[in-house]
Amino acid sequence: MKTIENASLNLLNIGQKLTLLGWVAKKRNLGGMLFIDLRDRSGIIQLVIKPNANFYKLASSLKNESVIEVTGELFERENKNTNLPTGDIELIVQELKVLSEAQDVPFEVTEDKKALEDTRLKYRYLDLRRSELINNLSVRHQVTMITRNYLNKLGFLEIETPMLTKSTPEGARDYLVPARLNKGKFFALPQSPQIFKQLLMVAGLEKYFQIVKCFRDEDLRADRQPEFTQIDLEMSFINEEDIMKIIEDYLQLLFKEILSINIPFPIERMTYQEAMDNYGSDKPDLRFNLKLNDIKNIFKSELPILNQPVINAIVVNDSDNFYTRKKQDELTSFSKKYNLNNLIFIKYQDVLTGSIVKHLSSEEQINLINALSLRANDLIIIATGEYNVVKQSLGAIRLQIAKDLNLFKQGDYKILWVTDFPMFEYNQDEKRYVAIHHPFTAPKIENIQDLLINPDKCLSRAYDLVINGSEVGGGSIRIHDSKLQQKVFTALNISKDEADNKFGFLTEALKYGAPPHGGIALGLDRLVMILTNTENVRDVIAFPKTSNATCLLSDAPNIVDPKQLTDLGIKII
Repeated sequence: MKTIENASLNLLNIGQKLTLLGWVAKKRNLGGMLFIDLRDRSGIIQLVIKPNANFYKLASSLKNESVIEVTGELFERENKNTNLPTGDIELIVQELKVLSEAQDVPFEVTEDKKALEDTRLKYRYLDLRRSELINNLSVRHQVTMITRNYLNKLGFLEIETPMLTKSTPEGARDYLVPARLNKGKFFALPQSPQIFKQLLMVAGLEKYFQIVKCFRDEDLRADRQPEFTQIDLEMSFINEEDIMKIIEDYLQLLFKEILSINIPFPIERMTYQEAMDNYGSDKPDLRFNLKLNDIKNIFKSELPILNQPVINAIVVNDSDNFYTRKKQDELTSFSKKYNLNNLIFIKYQDVLTGSIVKHLSSEEQINLINALSLRANDLIIIATGEYNVVKQSLGAIRLQIAKDLNLFKQGDYKILWVTDFPMFEYNQDEKRYVAIHHPFTAPKIENIQDLLINPDKCLSRAYDLVINGSEVGGGSIRIHDSKLQQKVFTALNISKDEADNKFGFLTEALKYGAPPHGGIALGLDRLVMILTNTENVRDVIAFPKTSNATCLLSDAPNIVDPKQLTDLGIKII
C-alpha cells in the first residue's frame, strides 16, 4: 500500500530512504543526468537518475504518464524550485520498477489546458490528473464532509429518498425511465426530493438532510448540468429566520475552513422587488455598483423613444474613452438578445453629447446631470420600454460592463438573501398563472386572502441565497394545511383531479397532522465553483456532460439493443 505522498516530504526528511509511487509527468536529460518529475495526487517531486544506474536505459525509455515505483535517498537540491512545495528536495533513485507503461497520450497533462475541451472530456481520466481538477474535487470532498458534520451536530438525520419516482411536471422537463414490469408506464428521475422531504416532515422526522443527485432535462449552460447535486434540508416547527440562521452559520464555517476567510454576518437581505428595480436581476452581483436608475420623471419630451412606460439608466464612471462607437454597437447588439429595441448612449464632459441630447431642453439636461451625479468622462446607458424588458436587458448589460471593465475583485465574496418573491407569474402560452418556485410554497400570511382574487399581488415565503451573482440556494416555508394547498392549486388553475393525479400522495398526507415546515436546497456544484473560483461547472464534477448533455468518455446516451426496447414495449418513431 502506498504510504507516502509527494507533498508530505520536505527538508526534515533529508537522508531518509523512501519508496514513492506515481506517474511520470515530465522527463529531462541534462548532460547525462536524468531528471523525472514524479506526480501523485498530492503534487510533484523531482527524481534524479545517475548515468551509472543499472536501470538508466529503462528510465530513459519511459514515456510520460507511465506508472512507476522508485526507491532512493532524499537529498537537498542544489538548484531549488520555489514554484514547487517540494522544490527544496529531490530523490536520488536507487531502484526503479515500471508498474504500467503508457502509450503516447492524446494530449499533454499540463495546467495550461492546450487541448480542446472535447478532447479532455473524452479522455477525462487523463485530464483529472491535473492539479487544478484534483484540488477542485478535494474541495468538493471537504465541503461534503463539513456539511455532514455540521448538520449531524444540529440533530439532522441523513435520509435517502427514491431515485425512481412519479413524473410531476411543474418545473423543468423530467427524465423518464420506462418500467418493464408495468409496460406503458414510466418512472421519472427526481428534479428534487421536494415531495418526499415534505412527507418526512409529516412522518415526524423533524430534521432531514441529504446530499442528493437531481435531474432536469433542460438546455445547459456554464453553471448547469443535466444531473446535479443538492445539499437538501427540511425542518419542522421553524420559520424563515431559523433556516437563514442555520445557513449563515454553515457558510461562515465553510468559508473559514476552505478559504480561511471571515464572511461578515448577518448576510444582507433584499426583496425581490428591490433586486429587480435596482439591479434588473433576482440574483444581483453586488461586487460592483452600477445600479439601475429610474429617470422617467426627468423627461418631458414627446420623442417616441422617451415616451415609454419605463426609462432606466446605468452610469459607467470614467469610461468615456473605453466605450467607443464600436463598443457601443456591441452592447446594442447584446441588448437585442433580451428583446430591447431602444438603447441610448450619452457621454458627459462639460456638456452632454449623444444622439438624443439635441431633443432635450436645458432643464432636462441639468436635471439629468444632477439626478445621476455625473462627473467628467461618465457614460450614460439608457433603456426604454416595458418594465421586464428594460430591467432584464439592463441587468444583463450591467454584468457585461463589469466583465468589460474587469470590476470583479479576486477573493471578493458578496452574499445576499433575496426574499419576498411573487407567488405566481402569468404564462402567456398556457393562459394561466404558474408558480415562481413550486406549488407547495406558502404565501405570506397577509396575502392568503388575495390568492384567488389578486394572484399577481401575492408574495411568497420564499428566499434565495445568492453569492457573487449566482443563485446558490433556494427554499421556502411550505404549505402544511390541506385547505390552503387546494386554494393554491385553484389559483394555478390545477383541478382537483389533476392535483390528485400529480400530487395526491402529498395532499392526502397533509390531512393527517402535518407540522409547519420549510427548508432549502443548496447547489453543491455551484457552491464548489465559487469556492474554487472557476466559472465552469464541469471543472468541479468528476465526469461531466457536454453542453449537448452527452458524455464523450462513455459515449452516452447511445442506441440500445432492439430487444431491450421490445422488453420495455417501446418503439422508436
